[in-house]
Amino acid sequence: MSDTYTSKSPGKLKKSPHAWATPSEIQHSSFSGICQHWGDYLVAIEEKNKAMFLRAYVNWRSKRAENSRVCIRMIGHNVEAPFRESFKDQMSIVEMPLSEAPLCISCCPVKGDLLVGCTNKLVLFSLTYQVINEEFSMLDFERSLIIHVDNITPVEISFCVGYVAVMSDLEVLILKLESDSKNRERVNHQPYKTSNPVKQTNEDFSNETSQIESDDFVICQKPMELLGEKSEQCGISVTLESTGLADEKIKYFHIRHLLYRRFTPDISFYVSSDDIRFHSLQLLPIYQTGSLTSDEKNSPQGKELLSLFCFFSLPHMGYLYMVVKSVELISVYQYPEKSQQAVLTPQFLHVITRNNLQCFTVRCSAAAAREEDPYMDTTLKACPPVSMDVCALRIQLFIGLKAICHFKNHVVLLTKADPEAIPDRRESPRRFLSRKDTSVKIKPPVAEAGWSLYIVNTISPVQLYKEMVDYSNTYKTVKTQSCIHLLSEAHLLVRAALMDTCQLQPGEKAELLEAFKESCGHLGDCYSRLDTQHSHLALPYYKMSGLSLAEVLTRVDWAAEYESQKYERGLIFYINHSLCENLDEELSEELAAKVVQMFHVAEPKQLPHILCSPSVKNVNPLTALSCLRKLDTRGLSSVLVTLTKAALALKMGDLDMHRSEMKSHSEMKLVCGFILEPRLLIQQRKRQIVPTELAVHLKETQPGLLVAAVLGLQKNNKIGIEEADSFFKVLCGKDEDTIPQLLVDFWEAQLVACLPDVVLQELCYKLISQYTWRLSKRQLPDTTPLRTSEDLINACSHYGLIYPWVHVLISSDSLANKNYTEDLSKLQSLICGPSFDIASIVPFLEPLSEDTVAGLSVHVLCRTRLKEYEQCIDTLLERCPEAVIPYANHELKEENRTLWWKKLLPELCQRIKCGGEKYQFYLSSLKETLSVVAVDLELRDFLNVLPEDGTAAFFLPYLLYCSQKKSLT
Repeated sequence: MSDTYTSKSPGKLKKSPHAWATPSEIQHSSFSGICQHWGDYLVAIEEKNKAMFLRAYVNWRSKRAENSRVCIRMIGHNVEAPFRESFKDQMSIVEMPLSEAPLCISCCPVKGDLLVGCTNKLVLFSLTYQVINEEFSMLDFERSLIIHVDNITPVEISFCVGYVAVMSDLEVLILKLESDSKNRERVNHQPYKTSNPVKQTNEDFSNETSQIESDDFVICQKPMELLGEKSEQCGISVTLESTGLADEKIKYFHIRHLLYRRFTPDISFYVSSDDIRFHSLQLLPIYQTGSLTSDEKNSPQGKELLSLFCFFSLPHMGYLYMVVKSVELISVYQYPEKSQQAVLTPQFLHVITRNNLQCFTVRCSAAAAREEDPYMDTTLKACPPVSMDVCALRIQLFIGLKAICHFKNHVVLLTKADPEAIPDRRESPRRFLSRKDTSVKIKPPVAEAGWSLYIVNTISPVQLYKEMVDYSNTYKTVKTQSCIHLLSEAHLLVRAALMDTCQLQPGEKAELLEAFKESCGHLGDCYSRLDTQHSHLALPYYKMSGLSLAEVLTRVDWAAEYESQKYERGLIFYINHSLCENLDEELSEELAAKVVQMFHVAEPKQLPHILCSPSVKNVNPLTALSCLRKLDTRGLSSVLVTLTKAALALKMGDLDMHRSEMKSHSEMKLVCGFILEPRLLIQQRKRQIVPTELAVHLKETQPGLLVAAVLGLQKNNKIGIEEADSFFKVLCGKDEDTIPQLLVDFWEAQLVACLPDVVLQELCYKLISQYTWRLSKRQLPDTTPLRTSEDLINACSHYGLIYPWVHVLISSDSLANKNYTEDLSKLQSLICGPSFDIASIVPFLEPLSEDTVAGLSVHVLCRTRLKEYEQCIDTLLERCPEAVIPYANHELKEENRTLWWKKLLPELCQRIKCGGEKYQFYLSSLKETLSVVAVDLELRDFLNVLPEDGTAAFFLPYLLYCSQKKSLT
């Protein structure tokens, strides 16, 4: 594999501070803690007359020449109107006064805010803009917050969108500033007093140390790592002091501890203090990308923070943490020699030693991918694990490396060829070795000669990816984990580049997307051919590669597989899962035969399922039958194998063999076989339901088995309600508005089965609508119904016994066809049933007219269920008087008993007076009514209900009966 770095160009370092500034798209980077820049400004800690100053250089683009005018002003200074226009054409130096000398600084890479570290506090300056006119805004700062930090002196700090990392020689503390107004009371101007026993212990320890400190002792604390809320026990007091921002929305009110880590130097042998110090503290933000294929511009200002990573390093070991949604150590780096400085990017970790520039892989993209996509590591998507070992990509020689920073695909190096020892810019605030040690000597300053500035271009992600893939080919035949590891590194390299699209050149994203899909294909090949515990990952990587099933199969070395007669688990898993999906892809006869042969050898039990896949429909039936018959000899025969052979026999036109296979098992076992493999009956192509040839044949020969099988599929959640309805419509060749009888049979079977996921009311609406439509149109069913009304009443509680008076009512009319009678009986039975809301059924009955006896019976039934008895009596007296008494005997009971003499008796008397052709029916009904009334009422009450103008002789027998009843009591 070629170099990670492709070129280097030396140059002389200019002394003017603004020469370090870069275009506005530059991100947070630095050579050291004394100078940082953020696009529009450069800030530096400067020393003059033995005093330390903090200055920001702004509007540097407008400096026309070396001797052009430079303006110096204080932060927050309002420039008077006459001078405002002049600021547009000159560079400004903004001085930021501090009560203590600044030790280190950090710029927020997202918003540009500035954090300054002093001995016992951190000062936050918010970036603001004073609008001069429409074309020019003057950059300024406003001191917004002071973070008081006790028991730690910052040597380096890092700041990013409210996250603060503080580092001393052997301690790292990470905090988050939060703007929850409910905790506003935690912001104060008084020193924070804690009763935490850990903190008190540290204070006591510090007091003891000051008393017994001697030049002959080294004081070391225990190593410690505290994550999340536990990090509050670190013994470092942190309080906030608000200095009053105009913008209330960005005020920070309280802090949350995320991480504390402390190391202890190894004093078992003599080392200098420089060998045990932390360096290179850095917070690296990763933003939401939406999707790897999104065309949206990935700019920090327009993106939501997805994850944040914190890196810090000891001379021989580096640590990378993820600190946003969870605090977790994800990588540990071990350097082959002592490091001086390191810089972290989303793709690499660049580390410099005295004479080497080293490049290591990072796991930021893998961790961020799982934060962004909750469905990562499923059958559809995958990503190399965060826990995968990191590796070194390249070590390149330089002379006298001193500092490093990174910008886009450039690594900027500062070197000094002079071999003389140069003192470190930092002096440890607390010496860990004996004060008598004089081995480290600081020489007087020498002339700044021999400094060089190198800009090293890193190789493009696509080119490096291709070289890593080429190098991985050397491991292909060996079948080891090295091939997977190398290809995973290449995949993560491309993924990291795609997550940071603002750094890409036009057209580079399309090239990266192609490389991403290609890398997924290579990883799929590895996992499908190597026998590892993660062989199942072949499936998601092939899915992400965009390769079709046929394209994957053409990548298989069938000759080698056939000779070994061993197919690896990953390939089998991928093919099996792919064929179980509803793929709109048909394999050629040759590829289908190879797949069948593969499963016949590797997974014989899965062979029936494979043969039921639409993708292998082109396989030769004789070949498939031969493989299935071999299963019988192995004792692997089952009802599923039988059904598969029956389907193949039907495909070959061998009806005798088909009937023989279908008769070898009972109907119940056949239904269980269909449940095991629904594709024997139902397949999907281009998201459309397609009945199989076997389903079409069963429709003609065994419709009952077909309905039972589909009902079994629905009961076992293998098919939905709408899918089942569509299946029967397509199977019977009906359009959306036409309901075949086989579908009505299926609905009736659903009611009988009482499936829990079926809404009874909706199913009732379907059946009633169909019964009503056929009765109103005098439309015969297209096939013979599987169940009669009597069958349904006996088998299903939702179908009730039809009331006796209904039979009297409909006997007055003879329907032309028995099927009409069946539909009417089923409709009447549903209305008589106990399960449905009758009021909601009434609108569905409107097509059925009351002019017919069928319609009359149904509507009177509904009114009766709604307790509209008086209206029903009027209707029956007018249309079918012979049904009045059976109706009254069945319905007028208990609280409705009074309707006999209050409603029915007066109506009959009135209609008898009118005479007519129905006089005899009315008279007969009146006699029955008087018999009931005479029994139920006393003599006086009976006389009161008799009509005043009636003939006394007519009522004498009933009066006599009432008087005899009275005398007997």
